[in-house]
Amino acid sequence: MIRLETDVLVIGAGGAGIYAAIAAARDGCSVQLIDRSLIGRGGATVMAQMTVSVALGAQCPDHWEHHLADTLAAGRGLCDPALSQLLCENAAPRIREMDAWKVGWAREDGHIKQVHAPGHDRPRCVYVDFLNTGPAVSRTLRAQLNRIPAIRRIGDVLITDIVVHEGEAVGAVGLHLVSGETVALEAKSIVIATGGLTRLYRRNSGSLNMGGDGYALALRAGAELVDMEFVQFFPIGHLAPRMIGMDPIMWDPFRYKLGGRLLNAAGEEFADRYGQAESGNYVLTRDVATYAIYKEVEAGRGSPAGGAYLSFAHVPEAELRKAFGPVIDRLAKNNIDLTKMPVEVAPIAHYHMGGVRANAAMETRVPNLYAAGEAVGGANGANRLSGNGITEAFVFGERAGTTAAARAKARAASGWNDAAAARALELIGKRSQAAAAPNTAALLIELQALMSDCVGPFRTEDKLQQALTKLQQMQRELGPLPAAATQYDMVCLDWFDLRNMLLVAQCVVRAAIARKESRGAHQREDFPGMLPEWNLNQRLSWREGELSLERVPAVQPAAKVA
Repeated sequence: MIRLETDVLVIGAGGAGIYAAIAAARDGCSVQLIDRSLIGRGGATVMAQMTVSVALGAQCPDHWEHHLADTLAAGRGLCDPALSQLLCENAAPRIREMDAWKVGWAREDGHIKQVHAPGHDRPRCVYVDFLNTGPAVSRTLRAQLNRIPAIRRIGDVLITDIVVHEGEAVGAVGLHLVSGETVALEAKSIVIATGGLTRLYRRNSGSLNMGGDGYALALRAGAELVDMEFVQFFPIGHLAPRMIGMDPIMWDPFRYKLGGRLLNAAGEEFADRYGQAESGNYVLTRDVATYAIYKEVEAGRGSPAGGAYLSFAHVPEAELRKAFGPVIDRLAKNNIDLTKMPVEVAPIAHYHMGGVRANAAMETRVPNLYAAGEAVGGANGANRLSGNGITEAFVFGERAGTTAAARAKARAASGWNDAAAARALELIGKRSQAAAAPNTAALLIELQALMSDCVGPFRTEDKLQQALTKLQQMQRELGPLPAAATQYDMVCLDWFDLRNMLLVAQCVVRAAIARKESRGAHQREDFPGMLPEWNLNQRLSWREGELSLERVPAVQPAAKVA
């Protein structure tokens, strides 16, 4: 067994995790930054290719309170105001810090350029260049890591459990994927920064390590989850033809800047069938676009890949190149010519508003355990405002790292206890002796299909109950022990992934069944309309091997934001 000790352990090395590690190290702590993939190359941040919201006021008057007002409006009354304010008020310092680190924000007339994204009341979003913001951000953060010797970077380690002793988090246990060895990590404070849960769905815009690991780790450690029913779907995610090295949600700026006709298999525009004719403007709201595409596919009028066509054939090539010249060239390398062919698009899982319940210091209810980035629930309520994703990673990552460092410096030792870690260590060390091991690869595919078909953008009681029953059956099929672990044993890895994914999926389904209304990203076809009596946040706990759900009134802002 490999044993490691540190002041601050950061689990997850995307944007939030790296920022947390940097913040903790500059406050004088030793840091171990752990990820199941390559450091700084997994998660959502590196894949994000669009814009970042921040009230800089660089090109037009703005204030963080205006950004907050838009964030709260998008959240449909369920935002945690303290988290939302932290996000908006601290965005500018983080963006300027990244600017000092030479991330390369686009500039115009000597100022950082800001563009107008959906849901904002003015131009407020910065970017590096179209389709390159996330990679540039990740590259800049990795460069900062290289300058800080106090941060030890360890990839290829899957954290399986947080170790809790006498009610406090004291470290973690993991599996080294290269060697198959067990890893015990003692830490004075721990930050969970593992991102969201989009891998639960067949079609998604996230990386393969976004299976909700952090939610499951926090839940089993004793923390609460909140707002788990709110999964955001992007309506026009790319389906076909195959496109390599480009963001599947890239069509949004094309559509709202140049227009784009949504067509069914017969080549017909169909938005007017669902209550909102486009009238040549091609600016359908995301919820209507998602609903319209789903219904066309259900009616048998979908494209071959199971979505709709998005066509720009009516836009002259000169206009396409003027707006998105470098992108047009990259599309050409994928054999996509927008002047001659449509692409196929469909709703895909994109982001999760729910997550670990934390306060504005990023503290969970488990002492020494913190959360950051998309792992945190509450800041975005029922629906995330466009551009808040990377902002959240920066702001919450920095705050979590700072708070975790202060806690670590106040403690003489981690409090690690071998007996408390024994169960988690045994789980990795023991191996199933079942004669017929489950086909974990098939179970993963089955889970993704189930969530997509029954717990997608539009839900009903019957489908949700069907999903819950099936998830419980799959849990039994998985069994209590993993298969044998050797170097890069994918069956063992799949078992641990399914252990987390099945638990997190049940959290989403149980919360979705309980919320009998439609609000934000949670749409119930059998309960249409947003109801004031459901101005409630739903919290989930794990007690003696069972999920427990509690409803609490949503905290409202103290005063209306100007």
